[in-house]
Amino acid sequence: MNGVELAVVTPARPKRTGASAAAEAMSGLLLRVASSGDRSAFAELYDYFAPRVKGYLMRSGAPADLADDLAQETMLKVWRKAQLFDPQKAGASTWIFTIARNLRIDAARRAAKPALDPDDPSLLPEAEPQADLTVERAERDKKIKAAFETLPQAQHEVVRLHFIEDAPHSEIAERLGLPLGTVKSRLRLAFTKIRKELGDLDA
Repeated sequence: MNGVELAVVTPARPKRTGASAAAEAMSGLLLRVASSGDRSAFAELYDYFAPRVKGYLMRSGAPADLADDLAQETMLKVWRKAQLFDPQKAGASTWIFTIARNLRIDAARRAAKPALDPDDPSLLPEAEPQADLTVERAERDKKIKAAFETLPQAQHEVVRLHFIEDAPHSEIAERLGLPLGTVKSRLRLAFTKIRKELGDLDA
C-alpha cells in the first residue's frame, strides 16, 4: 500500500503473577500424587504446606503440639485422598486448608466432650440376655441384614460407611466425592426402604 508495509501487532499475553503460577504448580503436584502416587511430588507438597498448615492451626488457637499433630494428619489425608482433588472446584491450597480446618473442628469437638465417670450406671455391662430375647434379636438382626442387602448400590455404600465405619456425613461426602445433601438424601431413602422391608419391626 503506497510502498508502506503495515506491521502486524500481536497482543501480548498477560503475564502470570507469581502467586497464580505458584498455585498452578501446587495443583499440578497434587494431580501427580492423585494420578500416580508420585512421592517426589508429595514431598514437595509436604515441604511447602506442612509448616503453613501448622501456622494456620496455631493462629486458630491450637497449641503447638496439637497443631503439629493435625498438620501431620492433614498431609496424610492429602496423600490418601488426593484422587478426590478437583482443580475445577478449588485450588490445591484451598483444598488442603479445608482438610486442616475440618480436622481442627473435629479435634475441638473431641476436646469438648466431658470425661467419662467410671461409676456411671450407663457404663456398666449389660446383663446376660434371656434365651428367648437372644433368639428374637438374632431373628431381628437377620431381617435387618437382608433388608440392608436389598438397597441399591449407591444407598448401600453410604449406609455402610455411616454405620459400619462410623464415618460422619461430611467424611462420607468427601470420600465418595458427593455433595453433602446427596449423602443425607441417600441415607433417608435407605432408612425408608429398610423400614418398609422390615414391616412391623422398627429399623
